Amino acid sequence: MGEIGLYEAMSSCRAVRRQRPDPIPDEVVRRLIEAATWAPTGANSQPWRVIAVRDADTKQRLQELYLGPWNAYEKNARQAFKGLGPEALASQERVLAAATHLAKQMHRSPVIFVFCFNPERMAITDAEQPRPSVVGGGSVYPAVQNLLLAARAEGLGCVLTTLLCMREPEVRALLEIPEPWATCAFVPVGIPASRGHGPLSRRPPEKMAFLDRWGAPLF
Repeated sequence: MGEIGLYEAMSSCRAVRRQRPDPIPDEVVRRLIEAATWAPTGANSQPWRVIAVRDADTKQRLQELYLGPWNAYEKNARQAFKGLGPEALASQERVLAAATHLAKQMHRSPVIFVFCFNPERMAITDAEQPRPSVVGGGSVYPAVQNLLLAARAEGLGCVLTTLLCMREPEVRALLEIPEPWATCAFVPVGIPASRGHGPLSRRPPEKMAFLDRWGAPLF
């Protein structure tokens, strides 16, 4: 396939939850991980590692662990659907159907990338703030995003999920992840089985950004 531009990749990198089981060549897996290594991290410490899970039994176990958190999430999501109009409800139902497919078929994805991080190697500058700390993620999630964009450039479907972080003790034991490393992202990757990539639906810049101070129009 021909290369695509960065802006095209960013504007069309949909969450692709329906994936074919066709294997991904080693050289492609390496390119995806190499793209992740190019991401910025605090002090260039790269406090993350990624496990490319390809073993069928291990993927099956990850899918089984995923199903419990997903069932709880789906139940809460359906509660939130109450009061939606027909068009909005239909849209949310489509998303939920695709996500349920992933929950039941994740093990069929040819590779599941499990991103891990070491909190002891992070410069967490907001640790003392009276709110949940998020800065540490800035040394991990850019790498995840790089891998997502690289997968898009390769014509592969991918999706980022964190639900399995709720089952971290079991995942740590399954993948033999040592302390103090922890999990932060799971990315199933495969050839799209249906719709695949396309234009994203997002708020425009004018709704997301301000000029000089909060609330001031950008343009």
